[in-house]
Amino acid sequence: MNQPAQASGSHQPPRSRAEWITFGIASSLLAIVVGLVGYTWLDERQQRPPILSVLNTETIRAAEGQFYVPFTVTNSGGKTAESVQIAAELRVGGAIAEAATVEINFLSNGEKAEGAFIFSRDPRQGKLTLRVASYKLP
Repeated sequence: MNQPAQASGSHQPPRSRAEWITFGIASSLLAIVVGLVGYTWLDERQQRPPILSVLNTETIRAAEGQFYVPFTVTNSGGKTAESVQIAAELRVGGAIAEAATVEINFLSNGEKAEGAFIFSRDPRQGKLTLRVASYKLP
């Protein structure tokens, strides 16, 4: 005998244990993702602009008539900086004897980059200034 067709609002069988476990795992993952996105959005450190500093990290090294001035630039701010320009200026007797720039392509939050300026005159004979000249936001 044929059974009569059930109405569209009919009662469905209860969910199996595997379906409940899968639903629980999926819901947990979704809650974690939403929580992390919310945290990142609300995190004050991420909203701060880049805070860039440059330091002469090692002693000046001489080789083949050139003088190498190593430096480290650090982004202690929140946002990422692109095209970070580091400028060095060597003054001897009050006048600029040499100047140089270096570009760091990308510096994210908490990241450090190292490099060196190369001078033909000994920077220990004058006043050397290192500074961050500019950057742009991505």
